[in-house]
Amino acid sequence: MGLKIEKEKRIIATMIGLYCRKTHGTKRGSLCAECRELQDYAHQRLIKCPFQDDKPVCRECRVHCYKPDYRQRVRAVMRFSGPRLLLYHPIEWVKHTFGG
Repeated sequence: MGLKIEKEKRIIATMIGLYCRKTHGTKRGSLCAECRELQDYAHQRLIKCPFQDDKPVCRECRVHCYKPDYRQRVRAVMRFSGPRLLLYHPIEWVKHTFGG
Protein backbone atom coordinates (compact mmCIF):
# COMPACT_ATOMS: atom_id res chain seq x y z
CA MET A 1 0.00 0.00 0.00
CA GLY A 2 1.32 3.38 -0.99
CA LEU A 3 2.13 6.50 0.96
CA LYS A 4 -0.80 8.43 -0.55
CA ILE A 5 -3.30 5.78 0.58
CA GLU A 6 -1.83 5.88 4.10
CA LYS A 7 -2.26 9.68 4.13
CA GLU A 8 -5.84 9.32 2.89
CA LYS A 9 -6.56 6.76 5.63
CA ARG A 10 -5.14 9.13 8.24
CA ILE A 11 -7.16 12.13 7.04
CA ILE A 12 -10.46 10.23 6.81
CA ALA A 13 -9.87 8.86 10.32
CA THR A 14 -9.23 12.40 11.56
CA MET A 15 -12.38 13.69 9.86
CA ILE A 16 -14.55 10.86 11.17
CA GLY A 17 -13.10 11.31 14.66
CA LEU A 18 -13.91 15.02 14.64
CA TYR A 19 -17.40 14.38 13.28
CA CYS A 20 -18.10 11.69 15.88
CA ARG A 21 -16.83 13.83 18.75
CA LYS A 22 -18.86 16.88 17.75
CA THR A 23 -22.10 15.21 16.61
CA HIS A 24 -22.26 12.03 18.69
CA GLY A 25 -20.51 13.30 21.83
CA THR A 26 -17.79 10.66 21.97
CA LYS A 27 -14.49 11.27 23.72
CA ARG A 28 -11.37 12.17 21.76
CA GLY A 29 -9.70 9.01 20.46
CA SER A 30 -12.85 6.90 20.47
CA LEU A 31 -15.67 6.37 17.99
CA CYS A 32 -19.26 5.26 18.32
CA ALA A 33 -20.17 1.98 16.61
CA GLU A 34 -21.67 3.76 13.58
CA CYS A 35 -18.57 5.89 12.99
CA ARG A 36 -16.23 2.94 13.63
CA GLU A 37 -18.08 0.98 10.93
CA LEU A 38 -17.84 3.94 8.52
CA GLN A 39 -14.11 4.33 9.18
CA ASP A 40 -13.48 0.61 8.68
CA TYR A 41 -15.44 0.70 5.42
CA ALA A 42 -13.59 3.80 4.19
CA HIS A 43 -10.22 2.22 4.98
CA GLN A 44 -11.17 -0.97 3.12
CA ARG A 45 -12.24 1.07 0.09
CA LEU A 46 -8.91 2.92 0.13
CA ILE A 47 -6.95 -0.34 0.38
CA LYS A 48 -8.85 -1.69 -2.64
CA CYS A 49 -8.60 1.52 -4.68
CA PRO A 50 -7.51 0.58 -8.21
CA PHE A 51 -5.56 3.84 -8.59
CA GLN A 52 -3.50 3.60 -5.36
CA ASP A 53 -0.89 6.40 -5.40
CA ASP A 54 -2.47 7.92 -8.54
CA LYS A 55 -5.79 8.21 -6.71
CA PRO A 56 -7.70 11.44 -7.39
CA VAL A 57 -9.93 13.00 -4.77
CA CYS A 58 -13.16 11.02 -4.53
CA ARG A 59 -15.24 13.89 -5.91
CA GLU A 60 -13.21 13.83 -9.15
CA CYS A 61 -12.86 10.05 -9.45
CA ARG A 62 -14.60 8.27 -12.32
CA VAL A 63 -14.96 5.07 -10.26
CA HIS A 64 -17.42 5.34 -7.37
CA CYS A 65 -16.34 2.54 -5.07
CA TYR A 66 -18.58 3.44 -2.12
CA LYS A 67 -22.07 1.96 -1.79
CA PRO A 68 -24.63 4.79 -2.02
CA ASP A 69 -25.50 4.85 1.71
CA TYR A 70 -21.83 4.94 2.74
CA ARG A 71 -21.10 7.57 0.11
CA GLN A 72 -23.82 9.77 1.57
CA ARG A 73 -22.47 9.27 5.10
CA VAL A 74 -18.88 10.06 4.08
CA ARG A 75 -20.03 13.18 2.26
CA ALA A 76 -21.82 14.35 5.43
CA VAL A 77 -18.63 13.74 7.45
CA MET A 78 -16.51 15.65 4.92
CA ARG A 79 -18.97 18.53 4.73
CA PHE A 80 -18.95 18.83 8.51
CA SER A 81 -15.28 18.12 9.23
CA GLY A 82 -13.55 19.68 6.23
CA PRO A 83 -13.94 23.31 7.30
CA ARG A 84 -13.38 22.44 10.97
CA LEU A 85 -10.02 20.78 10.28
CA LEU A 86 -8.51 24.25 10.04
CA LEU A 87 -9.59 25.00 13.60
CA TYR A 88 -9.04 21.62 15.28
CA HIS A 89 -6.22 20.11 13.19
CA PRO A 90 -4.52 22.98 11.31
CA ILE A 91 -1.44 20.99 10.27
CA GLU A 92 -3.60 18.18 8.86
CA TRP A 93 -5.71 20.78 7.06
CA VAL A 94 -2.64 22.31 5.40
CA LYS A 95 -1.34 18.87 4.39
CA HIS A 96 -4.73 17.83 3.04
CA THR A 97 -5.46 21.10 1.25
CA PHE A 98 -2.04 21.69 -0.25
CA GLY A 99 -0.91 18.10 -0.65
CA GLY A 100 1.98 18.33 1.81
